[in-house]
Amino acid sequence: MCANDLRELACEIVRCERCGLSKTRRNAVPGEGPEDARIMMIGEAPGAAEDLAGRPFVGRAGAILNRALNLAGLDRDEIFITNIVKCRPPGNRQPSADEIRACMPYLRKQIEMVRPSAICLLGNVPARAILGVQGVTALRGRVFDDLYLITFHPAAVLRNMGRMELFVSDLVRLREMRFGSNVR
Repeated sequence: MCANDLRELACEIVRCERCGLSKTRRNAVPGEGPEDARIMMIGEAPGAAEDLAGRPFVGRAGAILNRALNLAGLDRDEIFITNIVKCRPPGNRQPSADEIRACMPYLRKQIEMVRPSAICLLGNVPARAILGVQGVTALRGRVFDDLYLITFHPAAVLRNMGRMELFVSDLVRLREMRFGSNVR
C-alpha cells in the first residue's frame, strides 16, 4: 500500500482483490469525508444500496444515520464515514474474519491519514475488530482510550426504533467529546 492521500487509497480499494468479496461486489465502498475530519464513523460493511452507489450509508440505515446526526447537531459532510470491510458480503451476512483481516490495512491507513480525534464504532463488528469487545447493548455510550465511542449500528436502530433516542444521545456525546457542549 503506497497511497499518499485518501483519493489514492480509494483507488487502491476499488481495485482490491485481497478476498472473495471482490468477485461478488458491484462497487467497492472506500468511504467518504474530509481528510481532516475530527470525527470518523466506522460501520460493518456496505449493504445493497451502498454496493450500487459505491458510497457508505446511503440506504435505509443511512437515512437513520442522517436523521440521528441532524438531531445530535452533527454535519455528515464534516465526518469521515467508512466500514470495516469495503465490499458487500453476499446476502448482507457479517464479514468473515478473513475478510476483515484483508481490509484492516485499508482502515488503519484511513485512520492514519484522517487522524480523527473521535472514532464512533457503529455496532459489534467494528467494536470487535478494533477493540476486541462485543455486546453493543451493554457497551453503547462508553468511550474507550479517550478516542472510541461505541453505539448501535443504524440498521439495528431501523429494526428497533425505540433505540433512536439512545443512538442520538450517543452521537451527542460524540459531538461533545470533540466540539464541547456549547456547539450545535
